[in-house]
Order: sequence, then C-alpha cells, then structure tokens
Amino acid sequence: MNFKDANPIYLQIAERISEEILAGKFSSNERIPSVREYSALLEVNINTAVKAYDYLSNQGVIYNKRGMGYFVSPDAIEHIRESNRKQFMDETLPEVFRQMKLLGIEFNQIQTEWNKLR
Repeated sequence: MNFKDANPIYLQIAERISEEILAGKFSSNERIPSVREYSALLEVNINTAVKAYDYLSNQGVIYNKRGMGYFVSPDAIEHIRESNRKQFMDETLPEVFRQMKLLGIEFNQIQTEWNKLR
C-alpha cells in the first residue's frame, strides 16, 4: 500500500479496511484478518496496525472477540457511511464549492454531470 503524507498511516489503514467493508469484502459479523496478518500484508509496524484496529473498534466498525480476533460490527456500514458523509460535508464539499466559484461552474452543470453517472 502506498501511504500519503497527509494523514497518519493508522488512519489510512483504517480507511482501507472501511472501504473493504463497504465493498463487501468483509460481511457483518465476519472475522477480518488479524492485526499481525494485516501488518504483514501492508508491511507496517504491528503497533500501527493495532492503532488502526483500536480506532475502528472505537468507531463501532469492528469488535474484538477475546482470543478469536476482530469481527465486522453488524452496523459497520452505517457507521462508516455516516463518518464519511460528515467528513465529505465538512471538508471536501466546501473545497468543491470554492473551486466551482473560482472556475465559474454553475450547479446545473454539476447536476448534468451527476445525471450522466446514474
């Protein structure tokens, strides 16, 4: 995995796992790779992977069954989507609107492009 400088590596790992859950790679109540497996896969320090798993656990995305590993929470998709929506609305959208204003792009032009994707 190629990491970006903008965010801490543990958050990038958490984002990757979240995206895998959204994409259906891991289902509700399904076991995900162990911290050791994931740290080896991404070639990162195990403590970094632990931090990512702890973060996801605190967000309600995964849960730990002692001695069995980590599993996808039943409402993981809702937690991920809500968190991503908030981030989009708070960070991404204001920048998009700023760029639209600078470039003279009207909302109806965006609507037209959106409709092409449907």
